[in-house]
Amino acid sequence: MDSPTQRRLTRNAWIARGGQYEYRVVTLPRSTSPVDACRLLTDEAEYGRWELARTRLYAGGERRVWLRRKIFRVESTL
Repeated sequence: MDSPTQRRLTRNAWIARGGQYEYRVVTLPRSTSPVDACRLLTDEAEYGRWELARTRLYAGGERRVWLRRKIFRVESTL
């Protein structure tokens, strides 16, 4: 099993290699049907290159969805 220090070093190495994400939070009201929510998230994934990172359902029925996509750093070749 990895120690916390080893995990931190692995994570830092991953970040140094460009493994960073940008996040977007989408809030879906209680009145949103499951079909509409699925369609919205599918469109975001297909056209915006977002992937599902986390979902949270609140007591009032509101749902929050965290989407993420990898940040690509382009190095100049000139």
